Amino acid sequence: MEQVPLNPSRYPTVDYEEVMNSDEGVRKWTDNIYRWGFSLVDGSPATPEATEKLLERIAFIRHTHYGGFWDFTSDLSMKDMAYTTQELGAHTDTTYFTEPAGLQMFHVLSHTGGSGGASLLVDGFAAAQTLYREDPDAYNSLKTVLVNAHASGNEDVCIQPAAPFPILSHHPVTKELCRVQWNIEDRAARMDVDAATLVKWYDAARKFNEVLKRESMERWFQLKPGSPMIFDNWRMLHGRSEFTGKRRVCGAYINRDDFISRYLLLNKGREEVLGKI
Repeated sequence: MEQVPLNPSRYPTVDYEEVMNSDEGVRKWTDNIYRWGFSLVDGSPATPEATEKLLERIAFIRHTHYGGFWDFTSDLSMKDMAYTTQELGAHTDTTYFTEPAGLQMFHVLSHTGGSGGASLLVDGFAAAQTLYREDPDAYNSLKTVLVNAHASGNEDVCIQPAAPFPILSHHPVTKELCRVQWNIEDRAARMDVDAATLVKWYDAARKFNEVLKRESMERWFQLKPGSPMIFDNWRMLHGRSEFTGKRRVCGAYINRDDFISRYLLLNKGREEVLGKI
């Protein structure tokens, strides 16, 4: 696995000061996220306070059972694999919400006494396109079969969506792929389909998982203090390699609708946006 040091010239990147001091900076930032699925921010102070204010330049932070703004280490304070030192395969977050989180930010504030913890991004839309090209039947199975999910690791939490969703969700009018939900650990065991459909779904899921793990799909890089990463949780799958030592990470979620509102108004203008409603 190649662990590439951060190089702003290789990835969509904006300058922290420009984002904090101008709407033009936020426009560039939201355009990066919308266009590429993720963006780095260069030159941020490596503090939770600065990171929280940075996020709020897009919209308000979404509160969940994890809290609002996170500042955590691998201490298992929440019964979730993110709070360990283990490797995390490519996945999307909050598949168990009726509306999964739209944006997610991570900022590695420090990493001492160890190594590892490379960050992974996989473009779920590109992976789905590959699956469709190679196996349309598998794609259709992930598009049509509904999957249950849950979050129930903590004693006081048992979250389930109002209805199950397919792995690949499509816009009901344009028929375009609009959301990927893929999290093996959060998937519930029960699936309300007949045996033949279930077998086909597992074959399709196995194929999609193989596509996601291809070297050509994986983008690995080492996050560092001062370079927060934000990504579209409806499109990009994320993960990390195993690490040793102590890492301190902060970040939060932002709702999808609030992100799209900010993106459209800054990149299209209010008159054009209202004219299409």
